[in-house]
Amino acid sequence: MIIFEDIQWIIDNYFVFLHAMRHVLLSILLAAVTVQAGNKIYSPTVKTLTTIVNNDWTNRPVMELRSGDVLHIGFDELSHDTHRYICHLTHCEADWTESTDIFESDWLQGFNDYPIDNYTNSLNTTVNYTHYEFRIPNEQCRIRMSGNYRLTIYDEDHGNEKVLDAEFYVVEPIVNIGLSMSTNTDIDVNKSHQQLNMTLEYKDLKVVRPDDEIYTVVMQNWNEQTARINPRPPYTYHQGQRWEHQRELIFEAGNEFHKFEILDVSHPTMGIDRIHWDGDHYQAYPFTTTTRRNYLTDESANGAFYIRNSDWSESAYTCDYVWVNYTIEAPYCGDIFLQGQWTNNADETAYQLRYDADRQCYQTQIMQKQGYYSYQYVNKEGKTAPTEGNFFQTRNKYQVLVYYKELGGRTWRLVGYRGLDAR
Repeated sequence: MIIFEDIQWIIDNYFVFLHAMRHVLLSILLAAVTVQAGNKIYSPTVKTLTTIVNNDWTNRPVMELRSGDVLHIGFDELSHDTHRYICHLTHCEADWTESTDIFESDWLQGFNDYPIDNYTNSLNTTVNYTHYEFRIPNEQCRIRMSGNYRLTIYDEDHGNEKVLDAEFYVVEPIVNIGLSMSTNTDIDVNKSHQQLNMTLEYKDLKVVRPDDEIYTVVMQNWNEQTARINPRPPYTYHQGQRWEHQRELIFEAGNEFHKFEILDVSHPTMGIDRIHWDGDHYQAYPFTTTTRRNYLTDESANGAFYIRNSDWSESAYTCDYVWVNYTIEAPYCGDIFLQGQWTNNADETAYQLRYDADRQCYQTQIMQKQGYYSYQYVNKEGKTAPTEGNFFQTRNKYQVLVYYKELGGRTWRLVGYRGLDAR
């Protein structure tokens, strides 16, 4: 016989179950509609897209609202022909879909759709190119609202063809984010994974229903493919949330990034085995990679890159373009891709290594501008390739983005950003 207490227990737990399932379904839905973030180049004649805030080339572009932060954007077009490129800014939601419930005047002060007037032809290079650059804010526009932003460049001389997308973040730091990493995970201890623990303090933010008003994104080395979207916090209280020993926040540890630097085309520099002129182009060969069975202690920029040469002067238009030849000596173990902040061709197959069964190796060739490059090898899902291995000692960087949309609000604001250098 069911008594009153049993009925009350069923009712209470029924609503707890509905609340939990609601959060799970919301997370699944948000993950399903999330647009892949990151810079993308669509034109085959455009190379080397850079987006740098305040000269911090090691990080993705994150600006603070109403501050003196400046975003510098640059790219090359492989000719000395002048193009009339037009910039168009778009405010995006937390999942990178375009914001449709706010007006442009809500987030932009000034004008949209303005031309790029600052460009320079390359000087004394074997590959001709024109370097274009501009900055935000500028005389035409200034951003008034936090959130995700996509800058699209169109070529007005070629039927407004879309040339590239450059994406960046504008944060209004309201909340406090605590972040720590442990190699004592729920999968293994001091072996191949790293686990994040995280706290969120709302401070002056009014949060009534956190499941509806808070949206979090957690990344390792700015890798959007393996990002954790809206992981459910096991602890929610009046002034914040806490994530501890959450399987959703366990990441493969990977291995240290590969790196090389081409400062001078006349001789090999860091990470380059040899470089030579083939009659048409310079050919550079980073040292051949083999299967990494152990952790390799090294310092790298975790996927970042920086354009420079040995002169350290006018690098934007005096650095040459070189064909870089990558090789991994290993048995076939599935598809392998190059990945770094510089691998932004919209066609992901541009960075796929082809397997040569006769030579038992993976190979590819990519045209790159002189400078410093760090990169890793991954599978199609963006996870560590089998040739790299996973080791708990790896020095990864982690990023947390916290978005807020009040009940009845029209868009997601970026109210918190925190990075962790897990070294």
